[in-house]
Amino acid sequence: MSTTTDCPRILVVDDEAHLRELLEITLIKMGLDVDSAENISQARSYLAKKTYSLVLTDMRLPDGSGMELVAEVNALYKSTPIAVITAFGSADNAVVALKAGAFDYVSKPVALDQLRKLVRSALDLSEVAQKGSQAAEVAQTIPDSFLIGRSAGMQMVREQIGRLARSMAPVIITGESGSGKELAAREIHVRSARANKPFIAVNCGAIPETLMEAEFFGYRKGAFTGAADDREGFFQAANGGTLMLDEVADLPLAMQVKLLRAIQERSIRKVGATTEEAVDVRIISATHQNLSACVAEGRFRQDLYYRLNVIELHLPPLRERLEDIADLSTAILKKLSTDTIRLSDAALLALSTYEFPGNVRELENILERALAFANDSCIQVVDLAMRGKQKVVHPLQEDSLSATRAPAESVVLPPTTNALPSTELPCSLPDFLENIEAQMIRRALLQTNNNRTQAAELLGISFRQLRYQIQKLNIQE
Repeated sequence: MSTTTDCPRILVVDDEAHLRELLEITLIKMGLDVDSAENISQARSYLAKKTYSLVLTDMRLPDGSGMELVAEVNALYKSTPIAVITAFGSADNAVVALKAGAFDYVSKPVALDQLRKLVRSALDLSEVAQKGSQAAEVAQTIPDSFLIGRSAGMQMVREQIGRLARSMAPVIITGESGSGKELAAREIHVRSARANKPFIAVNCGAIPETLMEAEFFGYRKGAFTGAADDREGFFQAANGGTLMLDEVADLPLAMQVKLLRAIQERSIRKVGATTEEAVDVRIISATHQNLSACVAEGRFRQDLYYRLNVIELHLPPLRERLEDIADLSTAILKKLSTDTIRLSDAALLALSTYEFPGNVRELENILERALAFANDSCIQVVDLAMRGKQKVVHPLQEDSLSATRAPAESVVLPPTTNALPSTELPCSLPDFLENIEAQMIRRALLQTNNNRTQAAELLGISFRQLRYQIQKLNIQE
């Protein structure tokens, strides 16, 4: 055994002496230090005295279950990943272990290439965890979040992602369309030990059924008409990294069978090939549909659902975190324009009371359109096009909205107009605002004898904006 003091140390827990010896030899050849225990009691003794970069345990032990050790390591040694060895064909046990917090698993008989990949991933993860715990290196090891927002819901999502990044377990991300599922998947990837490997996102609903197997698994030259060369599929492209299956509920049943086998066996066969090749891919799925309902309806295989839904991450819709609008808008405008663009207080209030049926994607579309109409680098209410419902904000609620924003983004309501008594609220805020807007435009047109250029100047908007609003509000000159 190696005596180097600074190399990573692995703890192997298995009651089969010949398997322990095989694992020891393999790990020592990788330049690692190894301790071996034949039961849980010995493993606990080692864990109390030494720090390990990985614990590798069998599921069945003389004095208990490997699941007990998984729970203990996760509770007492949070920076130490633990992987399990499962019996051949025990995919269900592997899923249970992953749900309990296991980093990964290998199946008996142990494939040494797969074991080496697992160990390397665990060592990368352990190194990231150690660096992340040092305050001086946090900024270098933890990237900025793709998911913007200070709401309680988004803080909880980011905390979950931090835990998910420490595992190789399959994850399913649920949430409405436009809520940022791909961003969440990408964040899990970049915070994991696979960050320097590929991240491949695939929209399952966009691939024709006849091409699905070839796209996922690749094909050999001559496998079918048009196959002029060998080609790799999504699994090979993501090898060592993460494969995101977006809108996984749209997969046809025939493809679901092939996908399940690829995930369980960790190997794929190209179309036209006679042999299989191993792939090391972490699967992250996403859907806006209710997968359990799809299973009940017979549209999605229960065994695949069970395999993919090891851990669920739910993204809240934007209407449930409207306090994030200011931060999101700032980030989106920076991405859309190199100029400094800001939202007026009234425009920010209008966005903060909108229900956003299209979620963050709709906010991006609204702001992108508003940029084309904005004057003086400031987006006004008139520049926004929101076609869904808006919530009527009570004056007391305005304070809570303002309190969640940075001081520079605070909202100041315009003075109450004479269109409504100050004690009343409109039945429909959008209709009320459109009515006021139409009145102001008619007054400007009347004052300028229908000269639109002069009317636009009086209203402080561009001629193009005025023309658009006249058409939108159906104003007759």
